[in-house]
Amino acid sequence: MGRKIVELVGGHSTPASIMAKDDLGVLNALDVAKTQWYHFTAIIIAGMGFFTDAYDLFCISLVTKLLGRIYYHVDGAAKPGTLPPNVSAAINGVAFCGTLAGQLFFGWLGDKLGRKRVYGITLLLMFICSIASGLSFGHSAKGVVATLCFFRFWLGFGIGGDYPLSATIMSEYANKKTRGAFIAAVFAMQGFGILGGGIVALIVSSAFEHKYKAPAYQVNPLGSTVPQADYVWRIILMLGSLPAALTYYWRMKMPETARYTALVARNAGQAAADMSKVLHMDIESEQEKVEKFSQDPRNNYGLFSREFARRHGLHLVGTTTTWFFLDIAFYSQNLFQKDIFTAIGWIPPAQTMNAIHEVYKIARAQTLIALCSTVPGYWFTVVTIDYLGRFFIQMMGFTMMTIFMFAVAIPYNHWTLPPNRIGFVVLYSFTFFFANFGPNATTFIVPAEIFPARLRSTCHGISAASGKAGAIVGAFGFLYAAQSKDRTKTDAGYPPGIGVKNALLMLGAINLAGMLFTLLVPEPKGKSLEELGGENIGEDEKGEGMEMQLPSLGPFGG
Repeated sequence: MGRKIVELVGGHSTPASIMAKDDLGVLNALDVAKTQWYHFTAIIIAGMGFFTDAYDLFCISLVTKLLGRIYYHVDGAAKPGTLPPNVSAAINGVAFCGTLAGQLFFGWLGDKLGRKRVYGITLLLMFICSIASGLSFGHSAKGVVATLCFFRFWLGFGIGGDYPLSATIMSEYANKKTRGAFIAAVFAMQGFGILGGGIVALIVSSAFEHKYKAPAYQVNPLGSTVPQADYVWRIILMLGSLPAALTYYWRMKMPETARYTALVARNAGQAAADMSKVLHMDIESEQEKVEKFSQDPRNNYGLFSREFARRHGLHLVGTTTTWFFLDIAFYSQNLFQKDIFTAIGWIPPAQTMNAIHEVYKIARAQTLIALCSTVPGYWFTVVTIDYLGRFFIQMMGFTMMTIFMFAVAIPYNHWTLPPNRIGFVVLYSFTFFFANFGPNATTFIVPAEIFPARLRSTCHGISAASGKAGAIVGAFGFLYAAQSKDRTKTDAGYPPGIGVKNALLMLGAINLAGMLFTLLVPEPKGKSLEELGGENIGEDEKGEGMEMQLPSLGPFGG
């Protein structure tokens, strides 16, 4: 194109001489760009995918008790029907299995085919499978559960692809100064998805309960579950398709990221043309620099090479282990909030409610937790991450989660007494707050920053899949672990466990392990993606890449 790069800063023209001598102009333009409308557009487009992800993953925990009442009712039983252990584990965990597979597959595909080409596929899959989950056919328990699990696996597969692609796209579009906040804002939409699921369940259950009056189970076991209750869980699941449908068109309109086009597809002209339109500025095509970069064998190492192990091996260990430990604790808490709230009396005994009212009570409890701790925690991260740094927030989050989890677990019997239940909920809420103002956000952000462009999506997918392996451990393991030691007090079909207190102590120990492995995670704050990944560097640096700075202690240290 032969045109001079000019960036508009504060209304004045600033020549691109501020670039390092061998940096690609298009990448530097992205790094130093002021926050513009396209940043917010990208956040909304990617963020609505995460809204859908969270809604779809967590709304199932709102309706599992209802599914037990509808399909596993036992005549003459003192308590309403509940899902058998294997069925409950399958319904809760199958979407995580699909998510794990999707993270690995679409993460790899995003580096092979490009972020944009794969991005629409994941959203389409989520839309179709959200609808199909609610249409799970058959009136028998086996038929409904089998089809529900089938569609939720593929729903999870689509959701899995959204993790590496959304994070990578946002990191590659963002500027250097506020990149952490932009990626965190995408992830923060997960909080609104959890909140949205609770609000939808409140509205749907309230409407049905108002229309179809029913007695409590202890008054009339059969009459407590009206036939129309079968529509409640289906509507809640199907409404997860709406945000996916609303953003599909805009995802298809997004241009491919310049970093993929230039550094992976090796087409500097297309990258410059795309970003000229996005940034509303002239950007010179520098194909000769891309050719020079691509011909250097030091910029072509693969994921399983010694060079990758030397440069990024410990980083990948750090991102995978911390995400694994975080998700064991996070998902076991989230999925089984209703069980803990029941244990301390925040949700009344099941036999004192009808089926639809129980959905309302569970949704109300989870909505309050989301509103008071989950959502604020995410946005504290957005506001502070580019000031405090990723390492500091993650270490602080794991530390506080450990403290509050032990504070809940050690005097657990104290918290079960009626006068102390509010205190329990407050401490429990704080663990959620510091999960989200902590490792739940940073484990998502860092893998999208510290790896080279040609492996970025793949490494994020591996890290995220490790997290979902932790979620599966939490989702399956906590079901059994939290059961009472007394066989007479366990849920129907479950063997005795270690009890809620000991299960919470285990989660505290897992959070402590997350603290230790955080020491392997580098601090990307304030650096360009090329500097972090060792790409597009000057000849005087011998192709060795920039050394990672030691983890920062945020405002309290270097």
